[in-house]
Amino acid sequence: MRRTIYNEDHDAFRDTIRSFIASEVVPVYDQWLEDGIVPKDFYRKLGDLGIFGIEVPEEFGGAGETSYKYQAILTEETTRAGVNFGGSSVHVALCLPYLLKHANDEQKQRWLPSMASGETMFAIAMTEPGTGSDLAGMRTTAKLTEDGTHYVLNGAKTFITGGVNADRVIVCARTSAPREDDRRFGISLLVVDTTLKGYEVGRKLDKIGLRTSDTAELSFTDVLVPAEDLLGEENLGFSYLGQHLPRERLSIGVDAHAQAVAAVRFAKEYTQERNVFGKPVAAFQNTKFELAACQTQVDAMEAVVDRAVESYDVGELTAADAASVKLFCTEAASDVIDRCLQLHGGYGYMNEYPIARLYADNRVTRIYGGTSEVMRSIIAKNMGL
Repeated sequence: MRRTIYNEDHDAFRDTIRSFIASEVVPVYDQWLEDGIVPKDFYRKLGDLGIFGIEVPEEFGGAGETSYKYQAILTEETTRAGVNFGGSSVHVALCLPYLLKHANDEQKQRWLPSMASGETMFAIAMTEPGTGSDLAGMRTTAKLTEDGTHYVLNGAKTFITGGVNADRVIVCARTSAPREDDRRFGISLLVVDTTLKGYEVGRKLDKIGLRTSDTAELSFTDVLVPAEDLLGEENLGFSYLGQHLPRERLSIGVDAHAQAVAAVRFAKEYTQERNVFGKPVAAFQNTKFELAACQTQVDAMEAVVDRAVESYDVGELTAADAASVKLFCTEAASDVIDRCLQLHGGYGYMNEYPIARLYADNRVTRIYGGTSEVMRSIIAKNMGL
C-alpha cells in the first residue's frame, strides 16, 4: 500500500538524511560502537545540518516546523542504515517539547538557539534507583534557599539517556512533600547546568544494546541551581511529565516499526544471497512464509504508526492512544526481529551483522518509556476496567 503521510518536502529531507548517514556516520560507526558513545562534536554537525532546529521557532534559530513527521523520518533512516545517533535521541524528541511549552521567553532565548545548533545538548532525568516506573516515589529533592535565589538539589538518577554528553539536564525533583490525597504533588522540573559544583556523572552504564547511547547514572550533592532555571511552575512537574509522555511513547512505537522494517530488509537480502543445499535460502518455502508473515506485521504496524503520527500533529493523540501504539508496535517488532534473526542462522548471532545489533537494541523498547505492563494498565483504565 502506498504510504500517504509524507509529501515532497519530507521526501527531500529523507534524501538529505540518508546521504548524510552514508557519508558521515556509516564509515565511523564501528568506532562509535567500540567506544560506546557518539563523539560530542558530531552533534554540531547535526546542528549545522538543521536536524536539531526543525521544531525550534524561527526567532530562536530554527525552522519553525510543528510536525512530528521529520523526527519520524530521522528515526526511520537511522534504523534503515543500522546506526544510532546516541543520546541525541532525547535532545529534540523528548526535551524540546518541554522547553517549547513550559519555558518562559527569557529561558527560550537562553536555551533554544544553542539547542538548535547542537552547542548545548539536553537530557531529561526522571528515573531513580529503586523507583522505576513509580515516578511519584522519587526522592531527589530541591529546596529553595531562604533568599529565594537558588534551589539546593540533592539525590540521584539512573538510566539517563545522553547523561554523559549532556550540557543541561531537565531534572525532576521534589520541591514539596506529597499531599495525603495526591502523592504526585510537589514535583518540579529544573533545567540544570551540568558544570555546577556537586553535579556528578557516575557510571556510563554497560547495556546489552544501544551501545552508542551514553546512558548514565547522575548524582547531585548540594547543587545550587538558580531559581530562574525552574521550568514552568513549582510543584506541577508530574502534570508536565504526563503531558509529554504520549510523544515519548509515540516515538518508541515509531522506532519499533522502523526496526521491524529494517529487520525484514536485512533478512530478505541475506536469504537471497546465502546459499544452502545448492540454492538461496530465500527459495525455500519456509523462508518465503516467514518473511511474508513478518511483512504482514510490518504493514499493520505502519497503519497504526501513521494514524498516530497524524493524530499527534493535530493534537489528538491521547495517553491511552500512545500506550496502545507503543504496546502493539514494540511487541510486534520483537516477534518480527526474532524471526528475521532466525533466518540468518548462526550468523544472526554475530554482532558483525546488523540484525544481531538490532535484536539487542529492540529489547529495551518494551521497558523504557513505561513497560508493556504499564501500557496495558493505562489502556485497561481507559476502557473503564
